[in-house]
Amino acid sequence: MEEKKERPARRDNRRRQQEDDGLIKKLIQVNRVTKTVKGGRNMRFAALVVVGDGKGSVGYGMGKSKEVPEAIEKANAQAKKNMQKVSLQGTSIPHTILGVFGRGSVLMMPAEEGTGVIAGGPVRAVMEAAGVKDVRTKSHGTSNPINCVKAAIQGLTALKSPDEVAAARGKTVEEVKG
Repeated sequence: MEEKKERPARRDNRRRQQEDDGLIKKLIQVNRVTKTVKGGRNMRFAALVVVGDGKGSVGYGMGKSKEVPEAIEKANAQAKKNMQKVSLQGTSIPHTILGVFGRGSVLMMPAEEGTGVIAGGPVRAVMEAAGVKDVRTKSHGTSNPINCVKAAIQGLTALKSPDEVAAARGKTVEEVKG
């Protein structure tokens, strides 16, 4: 009897390649986009992805392609390029902040350890990718995932740690905290 050689699954190879860079990748939305032309309709796919290292860096990206996996890859590449640092205080954020983009706004409030991430879909993915483990959020205005993600990242990048505020004011951290 001949023994069959096992071929490594392609999916396993893809997973290994994705895990090698140590980034958390969250697919938020895949949207089917159509363009009507003389010969009919052209269908493409648009993907929205959030990428973070879980230690205070986060970015988002959007990619379009005729195939879904290719759109996701393009979005991942753009998200890696757009990564920004976020000020964290332990497992939460240093202070309450309102992130705004267009008609959408996301209110983010620090929470005690053990609270978890209290957030809706797109904002939850941003928080988890950034490494925020305890936070309370509320989305206002639009529920469009793209605008929610942009508002959440705008708010996170606007956060300032007590050290940064003290340095800007020329005071000690104790004087700033009061």
